[in-house]
Amino acid sequence: MKVNKNLYLSLIVILIFVYLGLLTILYVSESANEHAMIQTFGDALWYSLVTLTTVGYGDLVPVTPLGHVVGMIFLLLSAGIMVTLLGGLLSFVASEGMPFFLLGLQRKKNWYYFVDYGVESNTLATNIYKEDPNALIIYGEKRSSQSESPSYPCLYLSASPDKIVAKKKNVGTKCKVFLMKENDIGFNWRAVNLYELPVEVYARTTNGQDKLSDNIHFFNSYECCARQYWRSKPLCSYENTIVLIGFGNYGQRILERAILTNIISVDQHVAYHIFGEAKEFLNVHNCLDNLFSLNKESGEKDSLIFHREAWEKHHSLLERADRIIICEDDEQKGWSIFWTLRKYYLLYGRIDLRNSWKAPGISCFGTNEDIYTTQQIIRTDLNKAAIMMNEIFRRSVSYSALSWERLDDLHRQSKIVAADHLLMKTRILLKDETITKLTVSAVKEAYNQYCESKSSEEARKMYRKLEHMRSYRFYAFYNWNYGLIRDDTERQHPMLRPFEELTEEQQQERDAAWELMGRLYGELE
Repeated sequence: MKVNKNLYLSLIVILIFVYLGLLTILYVSESANEHAMIQTFGDALWYSLVTLTTVGYGDLVPVTPLGHVVGMIFLLLSAGIMVTLLGGLLSFVASEGMPFFLLGLQRKKNWYYFVDYGVESNTLATNIYKEDPNALIIYGEKRSSQSESPSYPCLYLSASPDKIVAKKKNVGTKCKVFLMKENDIGFNWRAVNLYELPVEVYARTTNGQDKLSDNIHFFNSYECCARQYWRSKPLCSYENTIVLIGFGNYGQRILERAILTNIISVDQHVAYHIFGEAKEFLNVHNCLDNLFSLNKESGEKDSLIFHREAWEKHHSLLERADRIIICEDDEQKGWSIFWTLRKYYLLYGRIDLRNSWKAPGISCFGTNEDIYTTQQIIRTDLNKAAIMMNEIFRRSVSYSALSWERLDDLHRQSKIVAADHLLMKTRILLKDETITKLTVSAVKEAYNQYCESKSSEEARKMYRKLEHMRSYRFYAFYNWNYGLIRDDTERQHPMLRPFEELTEEQQQERDAAWELMGRLYGELE
């Protein structure tokens, strides 16, 4: 690259000297003739410019033989110069010169840079542009001739993030960078130095980690799907038998979120029947038998039944299921299961199908338009309640507690799960299972109902036990056990035992989660 720059510089210097030499020859030869029209160096310069640009005013012409030779040279050069200029202009427009030029004119806009273009990137970019009219969408690759033109204005630049950021020159908001391919941040060369740049990075991953550095955030599409599913289709009190068909990435996350948030009654005994390979899942979560009945239905607590045989054999189970969730990673396989169930099985419960696109007349979930949104990926609104809960907690304790940005993954998940369960708490308090969205007015009404009903010792005990179930499940899911004192390194907690074995003081600690609703709706307002 350096050799090419030196060569170009040398050629430019030579051309300038040749041009000045020709001007000098023209001036000297013409000014010596008293009848010549070109008498000054300025006249010679003007004549050369008019000739080289093919304008040809004719106000100045050489009259000497040497002047004619120089004029012929300028005439011959003019065609080459025009072709070069036209070619350069076309090259500028056709190449990335024009997009980079346009980029520099829009520094005050909010830049969203996608490393590559794909279905997920396009869906998220569409949602961003709907929410942010001041958005500038940038794709870090050239547009394929096969891909449709997006419905929003965007730029295609085969450029790395550092070049894009350099063009921003720290004007306006930080550029947001998106890596939409799974685990791309570990393999894509454009992601090498992202942590050094003044950008906010959102990278798709499969490991569930939340952060890598102060500016690199992860999102897991499977977890996003699971959270969206149980928020939009919460468990109802009449549902006691749930069937999951498919236990890959999506199926595992669906079950995980069910374990963590589906707590609606102290007397519930929901049986989750799972079809798919579960050996690895059970090896990782080895404390679930503390709270669940494994591989055997129970009438006293929730059950997790993992079936090794094919789901097709269980006609009676599918018939009595209150809900069947088809969550295969392979969408074609999921559709095949759906049509087989509809065609050959007598079903009374609902069927929910994971699919990237909505289909009329079918209860689909996990669609691209639901998953690839700013709420799910950037999570400013999705985790708003969790962030507020952490801030309220920090203000309520006498010791120094960590801010949201400094929390580790476990403690962040603890706040997120508690916040997600607010929807269940609201539905329980208001006795309204039609509520599927948490609003300020609903939280306020629910808290008022809590204040009125907690005077009853029976109700107060029920609330405490429900929250204990939720908290116990969370820690058991992450393989914590009972210990006399809390020890994060040993994963031990003094509250991890049956509610009846807790001291009165420990039982009262569970009131805090319900009282928090009152402070939370005030913050949300």
